[in-house]
Amino acid sequence: MQGELKTLARDGVLRVAINTGNRALVHQYGDQLRGVSPALAKRLADEIGARMEPVIYSGAGKVFDDAHLDKWDVGFLAIDPMRAEKIAFTEPYIVIEATFAVRSDSAFVDVEDVDATGVKILTSTGSAYDMHLTKNLQHATLEHSGTPPESFEEFRAGRCDAVAGVRASLEGAFSTSPDVRILTGVLTSVRQAMVLPDSTDPRIAALNGFVAQAISDGFVKAAQSA
Repeated sequence: MQGELKTLARDGVLRVAINTGNRALVHQYGDQLRGVSPALAKRLADEIGARMEPVIYSGAGKVFDDAHLDKWDVGFLAIDPMRAEKIAFTEPYIVIEATFAVRSDSAFVDVEDVDATGVKILTSTGSAYDMHLTKNLQHATLEHSGTPPESFEEFRAGRCDAVAGVRASLEGAFSTSPDVRILTGVLTSVRQAMVLPDSTDPRIAALNGFVAQAISDGFVKAAQSA
C-alpha cells in the first residue's frame, strides 16, 4: 500500500488541496492549518516520506474545478455521485452536518420550514449542500454565492432569508450575531472523503486503506478534538 501511495508525491512533495471554507475540518491560524483534514494530509505525507504542500482553497467547488488542472495530488471533498464521474473517493473518514442560518425574527423552526414558496435560500456554489438543495428543493428559490464565507457575509448584509452551510462553519460565522440563529435540525449529512483527481486512478484502493487505518487506530477521532 505504502509503495503505491509514494507515487502520489512528485520530487518529494505531496500537493494537498485544503478547503478552509469548511470549519468542521479545517481551522487556519495565519500560516498554520489545524483540523482533521490537514492532520490526515500530514500523516499521509509523513508515511510516504514526502513534504506536505497545502494548496489552499476557500470552497469545495473550486477544489473540484481544479481537479484536472494538475494543481493538487490528493484532496478532501464530500462524496457525491456527480463528482465521482471525474474524481475518485475513498470511504468517508467523517460525517458532518449541514443546516441553515436564518434571521432571528423569522418564523422558521425546522429545516423543512425553509423550503416554502417565496423563501430565498443562499448557498455556496458547488458545495455538497448546494448539490443537495439543487436536487431536493421543492418550493423555495435557491440563489448562489461564491465560497461559504462569501455567502455568509452576503447573508449578514441582508441577502436572502436563509443561508445553508456546514454547522461548524455557520457557528463560527454567526455565534456572536444576535440577529441570526442556526437551526438545530439537519439539512443533510455530508460524508467527507479523501480524493484523487482522476476517477480511474487505481491508487484510490491504497488511499482507502490509509483512511481505514487512520480511523481504526483512533487518529481521526483524536484529530477532531485536537
